Amino acid sequence: MRTTDQELADFAATARKWLAEHVPPRADEAGRPVAVFHDLPLEEERALLGRIQEWLRVKFDAGYGALSWPVEHGGAGLSALHEEAFAEVEREFDTPGQHELTSVSTALIAPTVQMFGTDAQKARLVRPLLRGDALACQLFSEPSAGSDLAGLATRAVRDADDWVVNGQKVWSSGAQFAGWGELIARTDPDAPKHKGLTAFLLPMDTPGVDVRPLRQMSGGSSFCEVFLDDVRIPDSLRLGEVGGGWAVTLATLGFERGHSGATADVGGGFAQLLDTARQLGRTGDPDVRRVLAEVWVAERLAAVAAQRDRETQLAGAEPGPLGSLRKLAWSQRLALVSGAAAVVLGPRLVADHGDGTFRWTEHVLGAPGYRIAGGSDEIQRTIIGERLLGLPPEPRADRNVPWKDIPR
Repeated sequence: MRTTDQELADFAATARKWLAEHVPPRADEAGRPVAVFHDLPLEEERALLGRIQEWLRVKFDAGYGALSWPVEHGGAGLSALHEEAFAEVEREFDTPGQHELTSVSTALIAPTVQMFGTDAQKARLVRPLLRGDALACQLFSEPSAGSDLAGLATRAVRDADDWVVNGQKVWSSGAQFAGWGELIARTDPDAPKHKGLTAFLLPMDTPGVDVRPLRQMSGGSSFCEVFLDDVRIPDSLRLGEVGGGWAVTLATLGFERGHSGATADVGGGFAQLLDTARQLGRTGDPDVRRVLAEVWVAERLAAVAAQRDRETQLAGAEPGPLGSLRKLAWSQRLALVSGAAAVVLGPRLVADHGDGTFRWTEHVLGAPGYRIAGGSDEIQRTIIGERLLGLPPEPRADRNVPWKDIPR
């Protein structure tokens, strides 16, 4: 049964009333933080995560935590449109905010476990992940396997009822706080690279797991590298079939691309730029007016695109590879805001004048990260070219070649 505009409006009104009873309204959109990634000491970031987890529990217990999930899986049985409508209304209120790790746990790994997990794995993890009781990170990328993720080298070798894992992962957001990790490892080096992978659910306190936070140029240390030294994982924590890890990976990445920019409240935008321009008395400058207009137009186009996607879903169609188009546009919009901030601030962008404008460096230094997160811009363009435009696929010399024979 299709959702109507009136049903969405009624749902949004009910959600707004509920939110008003639990959290205060957001006082000033212009004063919202502009940072793309958190730059907090370890314990402050842990405390922030705790507040976000508590808010996730409140929403879940009230029926707003898994809106588009089927009722039999602990959700509300509503549509993705209801989820978007709630996210839009939630932005009007002063909630604890977002963190990469909670977003990964609820929007990426929980649905992946629901899709591929055994009954025991689902019972153990899905509800805790959705409710904020458990946190899970991705253990995908490696120093030599980023965009070419299928070329990863971390090895998992079967030993009776266990798998012994050795290797290294990197760019694992929030791994220092995670209780679980979704791990992709190579189990058959004699198979072509996409076919020799297997997925696992890894308790992060397993002996041999060494998590090392990485200091980012934006100041924070949300990203981590993870070393795996003779880590033993029971076969009962294998996620999906042996050799079926690429299907699990694609599912998680699909959830990630669909989530990127859809409900995220990340970085600065037109409202904050206009506030800064007024603060500095620069709204009469032609260059400042030009970049402000460019950001405003980009945000309005994004809203139109979101509305078109919403109407497409109302008509019963699936978004498909449009997720790559939206994700690419989102990362480009973050870069556009960075360029606009440079014009508005001038020298203040690189020197702290004590007037609060230096906070824009947190956006400028963090925005490039989203050209990689969720699949690099280059990967998105390939998907758009091949699946939306129907262009010939790029030549792949390693197709059907055993992974061990691919030059590295």
